[in-house]
Amino acid sequence: MRESRGKKVERVLNILAILKGEYPHSKTALNFRDAFQCLIATILSAQCTDVQVNKVTPGLFRKYPDPKAFCQANLEKLEGEIRSTGFYKNKAKSIQNCSCEIVEKYDGRVPADLDTLVTLSGVGRKTANCVIGNAYGQPALTVDTHVKRLSRRMGMTREKNPDKIETVLKALWPSEAWLLGSHLLIDHGRAVCKARKPKCSQCVVAEYCPKIEVKNAG
Repeated sequence: MRESRGKKVERVLNILAILKGEYPHSKTALNFRDAFQCLIATILSAQCTDVQVNKVTPGLFRKYPDPKAFCQANLEKLEGEIRSTGFYKNKAKSIQNCSCEIVEKYDGRVPADLDTLVTLSGVGRKTANCVIGNAYGQPALTVDTHVKRLSRRMGMTREKNPDKIETVLKALWPSEAWLLGSHLLIDHGRAVCKARKPKCSQCVVAEYCPKIEVKNAG
């Protein structure tokens, strides 16, 4: 039986409310002091655990305290310093290029709007939303692998493309829940609703979840 939009919104809001109670301290796991550090840490987190990123960034930020320092860094040395985060050559290039752009175009300050952020080298919507939401405190919805998996598994969307998933979820969730909702799905995805073996018997939102992996977009 097809779910009406009203029922779907009600079900999704129940999921978020329950998860908020289950993870009362839900927030980004990345450590940073300002928008620029948030940007660099998020770039490093691609295909890498937040735990590993947090091991690398303290020393990295001591050596390169601002965009100018990253812009002027020796690229090979920078690659070595972030090697443990994986894909270090691409990440180092993205970090240096976007740092130079921030210095040259924005007077060393990270842009505070998504449309401008995504024009920076190596910055996609996921990274931009992380910065907008976590560093600037603006409504932002981040679709990482956990949010993508859980939103589909929980029947919030049939989409597969992260940008389309973001659009669907923004229409379902109130704007004040965008950032926290992302963190809640990430925490639940790590703890219970795992990719290969979801712990459905331990899931606090099982009654609101269709427990199916939607196969086709549409």
